[in-house]
Amino acid sequence: MKGILPPGHKTKIVCTIGPASSSPGMLERLIRAGMNVARLNTSHGTIEEHRVTLNRIRSAAARQKKIVSIMVDLPGPKLRVGVIRNAPLILKKNETVILAAGESSGSGIRIPVAYRALPSLVSRGSVIYLNDGFIELKVLQVRAGEVVCRVMVGGSLLSHKGLNVPHMKSTAPAVTARDLDIVRRMLDEGADMFSVSFVENRDDIQRIRRFAAGRGTSPVIIAKIERGEAVRNIDGILDAADGIMVARGDLGVEIPIEQVPIVQKLIIRKANDLNKPVITATQMLLSMTDHIRPTRAEVTDVANAILDGTDAVMLSEETAMGAYPVESAMMMAKIAAITEAHWHAFSRPDQPLFSGAVRGRPEEAPAGSAALALEQTIDSMHIRFAVTGPGAGQLSMRLSRLRPDCWILPMTSDRKMLHLFNASYGLLPLYRTGQRPPAHQEIIRALAACRQVSRGDRVLFVEESAAPHRGYASSTDIVTV
Repeated sequence: MKGILPPGHKTKIVCTIGPASSSPGMLERLIRAGMNVARLNTSHGTIEEHRVTLNRIRSAAARQKKIVSIMVDLPGPKLRVGVIRNAPLILKKNETVILAAGESSGSGIRIPVAYRALPSLVSRGSVIYLNDGFIELKVLQVRAGEVVCRVMVGGSLLSHKGLNVPHMKSTAPAVTARDLDIVRRMLDEGADMFSVSFVENRDDIQRIRRFAAGRGTSPVIIAKIERGEAVRNIDGILDAADGIMVARGDLGVEIPIEQVPIVQKLIIRKANDLNKPVITATQMLLSMTDHIRPTRAEVTDVANAILDGTDAVMLSEETAMGAYPVESAMMMAKIAAITEAHWHAFSRPDQPLFSGAVRGRPEEAPAGSAALALEQTIDSMHIRFAVTGPGAGQLSMRLSRLRPDCWILPMTSDRKMLHLFNASYGLLPLYRTGQRPPAHQEIIRALAACRQVSRGDRVLFVEESAAPHRGYASSTDIVTV
C-alpha cells in the first residue's frame, strides 16, 4: 500500500466531461483540482466519443494515483430541439416561431423537435419552456406536424437544448431502448455508475438493475429527481436506488420554481436518513461557464447544499463546455473546504442530520447507534483518521452522515462499495485486491509517507462483525503514532 493523500475537502465533486475538458491534460488538471466523479452526459456526443473519454479518465486517474468514479448519465425520454443551423438562434420577445415536430434540423424561426407526438400533447394557450426554462413560448396554434408559438421570454438557443411542457404526461417510458443500449455498451467499457433520467417510480430503477444483473454486473444506480411524479414517489425511489441526484434544471420547470429549495432540502434529508449518497446538481456555478468568478448567490447555493447534508455537488456546463473548467472545480473545492470547517457551528445533535444517522431503517439502527458513539469518540479523543474494516460499509456510511472532523477510510474489495464510498461525504476508500486486509501499522506507514500523521496523532481502527444475539458488533482499537 502506497501513501494516502486526502484532498482538502470532504464534499465530493462531480464534473461533467465535455469538449472543454476531455483532453488527457485537462482531465489530470481536474483530478488535481478535486474531481471525484466524472460524468459522461450521453444526451450529447456519440458512444464512441464517450468510450474514448472514459478510457482517458481511467488513464488520467491512474497517472494521478486517484480513484475517480465514472458516471454515465442516461438521456431518458427528454424532449430536445434538434440541430439548429447557424446556432445560436436568438429568440426575441413577441416574435413568432414554429416548433417543427419530427424534424432533426432547422434554421430561422423553424425550430426542429424530434418528438413527432408533440402537437398532440399541447393546445392553444399551453406554455412551452426551452433551455431549462430560460426561454418561454406560448402556443398560438396547433396544426399538422407543427406548433406555432409566440416568444414570451426570449434568449439564446443552441442545438439539443431541452424542451419542457409543465404537467404534460409523456407516453414514453422513463427507461428507453436507447438507454438500455447505452448501459450495455458502457458496461462493456467498465462504467462504474449510471444516473437514470426522468425517473417516475421505483420500477424505472429496477429495470436498469435487472438489465445490468442479466449481464453479470451490479453498478451504482443513481436516480435523478427531475419530475413532480418522482418527488411524489421519492420514498419508493430511494428504496430502490443506490443514490439520488437532485437535478434542479428540469425539476425547476416540472414543478413551480419557488418550491425547488424546499424540495431539495427534503430530498437530501430523506437520502441522509436512508443512508444513500445524494448529489445536488444544475447551475451551481453557472456564471463560471463564461467568467473567472462565480456570483455571490452561486457560492451561497453551494455552501447551503453542503450545510443541508448533500454528499456531492455537481458541475455541468461549467466543466463540459465552459471557458474555466479547472477554475470551476477549484472554486467548488474552496467553497466546500470553508463550509465544512464551520459545519458544526450550524448543526446540533437534535437536528435531522444527526437523528437520521441513527433513525433510517429499523434493521440499520444498531449501526447508526454505533456510528453516533464512534463520532463522540472521534471528537473527544481528537482522532486524526478513522479506518473501518471490510464489512463495515453501513457503519462507514452512517458515520459519514455525522460529519466527523476526521477522514473516514473504509477498506473494501467490492467495486460497487468502492464507488458508493467515493460519492459519499468524508469517505476516502482504500481498495484492496488481496484477501488479507492491510495491518494497522501498514496503514499508519502509508499515512506517514504522505505526512498525514505525525508523532502523537491517534488513528481509530474499527472492525464490524455479525453478533448472533445482538445482530451487530464492532470492536475498536486506537493507535497512537
